[in-house]
Formats: sequence, structure tokens, C-alpha cells
Amino acid sequence: MTNSPNYGATAVRNGAVVGEEPPLLGRSPPKSRLARCRRQMRVEVSREWADVVLLLCYVVTGLLDSASTQVWGAFVSMQTGKSRNTVYVGLGLASLVYPPTTPRLYKSGISLLSFCVGSFLFARFHRRFSPKRRWVLCVSFIAQMALTVAAAIIVTTAAPAEADAVDWTVLVPLALVAFQSCGQAVTSRALKYNALTSVVLTSIYCDLFSDQDLFALHNLERNRRAAEPLLLLAGAVAGGVFSHSSVGIGGALWTAAALKLCIVVAWFFWPAEDDEES
Repeated sequence: MTNSPNYGATAVRNGAVVGEEPPLLGRSPPKSRLARCRRQMRVEVSREWADVVLLLCYVVTGLLDSASTQVWGAFVSMQTGKSRNTVYVGLGLASLVYPPTTPRLYKSGISLLSFCVGSFLFARFHRRFSPKRRWVLCVSFIAQMALTVAAAIIVTTAAPAEADAVDWTVLVPLALVAFQSCGQAVTSRALKYNALTSVVLTSIYCDLFSDQDLFALHNLERNRRAAEPLLLLAGAVAGGVFSHSSVGIGGALWTAAALKLCIVVAWFFWPAEDDEES
């Protein structure tokens, strides 16, 4: 005997229930873990307290720039301003007229070019897939971490280069680290914290000490501006220690990669916008 296959009906064959249609009004099956994860990764993260993550990027900048200038003689994050790569490129071009040519022309030029190309690509990646979307931020910092790890592997495994050497063991990791450095600045734009680029301090010093409420008890902008150079200084001290120790610049690169991984984890668990819809 077999009941009709309407909703809620049960099919019986040889005295056994062989199937049951789902009820018309009933609980929907629970979402799979994969579906929940997809939904979580598609939401946009909240801007609230996101400046803390961007401030951590200043430690990374100080760490990498300090070690790179000590070992390679070029900045990988700070590309403009006094004693920065643009000036070094200018001095290098001048040395073409009045030899000998300084190696800084090639190192600073590679760093500056890589940073510009990275800015072009990271910015378009964020715009294409929504700037504040969780998976976009995670992928951005995973890419930054991967590039830093690649540079760390090269400097850790390759034979140490001679002083002022210009070969692939210097130029390739220099280009990789400079390429990823702009990702932090692009993220500050994506989250609309335009002052927290982690690659510029001159304007920060100006804005900090020209603030009419510099000595006010409650001044969030002043607090951010004061934290930026202090955090970069802390990273620079650590980078200098690494570059003079037995681990060398490789230790600074591995540490920077670990900090990038921490930021990836932070974005993964960061609260979403309250009004976000899947």
C-alpha cells in the first residue's frame, strides 16, 4: 500500500516507510558551515576601531624600512620626502653625469617603481570587489604576507651579497617588499582613514603640532597622530636590532610577515557593519 505523494504524505512499501515529503510549513534545513563562511566573508567590515589595525601597520613600516635602509640602502615603504627614494633616484641620475654611479639609483628606482605598480594593482583590486568587504581585506593582507615571505626566503637561503652589490638577491626581495608595502596605504583609503597611510610622516608631524587642540584632554585625532610616529619608531628600533644581529634582515622580514598574518586573522573576525545585507 502506498500513500499519495502529497506534502506530508508517507510512502509505505511492504510495511516499511521508504520516504517522506518535506512538510509545507516547517523548519528549513540549517545552513551549512560553508554557506555561513561565505556569508561572513561577503559582508563589509565595520570601521569602528579599524584604525587600531592601521596603526599596527606603522610598526611593520618602521620594521621594514629600518632594516632595508641598513642592509640594502633603500626604503621599501617611505617613497617620498627628505632622504627618501625619490631623492635617492635624483642623486643617482646626477651620478650618471658625474660618475661614479651610485648603486642607490638602481635600488631606490626598483623600490619606487614596485611601489607604484603595487599601488595601481591593489587599488583596482579593492575597487573591483568592494573596498571594505571582509574577503577583500583578508586577501589583500594574505598577498602582502606572501610577498614578504617570498622575500624572507630569498634573503635567508641565498648567499649574503657584498656591500653595495646590485644583484637579484638584493633587487628581487627589495621589489617584493616595496610592492606589498603600498597595500597598507590602499587599505587606509578603503576604510576612509586617509591619514593612516603608514607610509607618510611629514604631514603627520605638521598636523600634530599645528593642531589648535594639541593639549586638549580629549582629542582622538591628536592621539592617532601622536601614536603613528611612536609606533613607527618602535618598529624602526626593532628593525635596526634585527639588521645588526645574526638573523639579519631576514628576521625583520619574517617578523613583518607574522604581523601581516595577525592582521589577516583580525580582519577575519572583525565585526561587520550593522546594516550589512547578504
